[in-house]
Amino acid sequence: MDLEAVRTFVAAADGGRFQDAAAELSVTQQAVSKRIATLEKTLDARLFIRTARGAKLTIDGQAFLPHARDLLRAAERAVASVRPGRRALRIDVIGRRLAPAALLRDFHRAHPESELDVVTLFDVDAAVEAIRSGTIDASFRAVTMPGRQLPDDIGAVRVHDEPIQLLVGPDHDLAAARTVTFAELVGYRIWMPGIVPGTEWAAYYDALAAAFALTIEVTGPDFGAEPLLDALASSRSLATFVGERTHLVWPADHGLRRIPVRDPAPVYPHSLLWHRDNRHPVLDALRDHFRSGRSARSVAGPTWTPSWA
Repeated sequence: MDLEAVRTFVAAADGGRFQDAAAELSVTQQAVSKRIATLEKTLDARLFIRTARGAKLTIDGQAFLPHARDLLRAAERAVASVRPGRRALRIDVIGRRLAPAALLRDFHRAHPESELDVVTLFDVDAAVEAIRSGTIDASFRAVTMPGRQLPDDIGAVRVHDEPIQLLVGPDHDLAAARTVTFAELVGYRIWMPGIVPGTEWAAYYDALAAAFALTIEVTGPDFGAEPLLDALASSRSLATFVGERTHLVWPADHGLRRIPVRDPAPVYPHSLLWHRDNRHPVLDALRDHFRSGRSARSVAGPTWTPSWA
């Protein structure tokens, strides 16, 4: 369908006269009439009735008008999608309750004029593929996993080391501790049913368990955060790991405790990934935000991350 004819139809409908549409579009009235006639032929429908006062929409014209406006809006979005300065930065986060989403909120508070389109992809492989295909502009991920390297056209910078905390119920043996060490966690059942083999977070927790002889279980179906929190609240031995900036809400009577792990403190390495050819101005602002150290957080004492991070 000829979008110029559609745009002319909308201008004539809004103005009520072909003359007004011609003035708005900077064309002749004859050109307006020709475009409308072409559109009517394409649709096999009459759109206007010419009257002494101008042009009045027919029933078919009234029915077509909202769709014509949708077509023009879709065309504008299509054009904006390839003009980085005019579209939102499309960025992937691992989860909307997790630290990368919080990092983006911090950035947006500092840059409220920046438009963001936030999506969640499954893992680092899906994120890299989406970046390379242009589906997204950037992603927050932990890289690189053992045996995998990022393609040369993907840029990456470590932007945030997030402390990992122990989460336990009020009756757990360690519930009263202000901090815990890995030696104190040996022998306890740490349940993380949301871990998916082959993902970057699975690689992280596999390395953590191996380094400190921990028992991290992924058995059982993953019904989401709420059932896990319910199980923790009523257990004396069950625990899980959560990121410091993971947003969790539980009933007050659950009495769950977040306990920092120390000596060393495990930190999850979040990196920002992007295509090296991407020139979106908000992407530049986002990288500058992290270079300035505004997302940095210092952890007292020694820290631990996998050797591959």
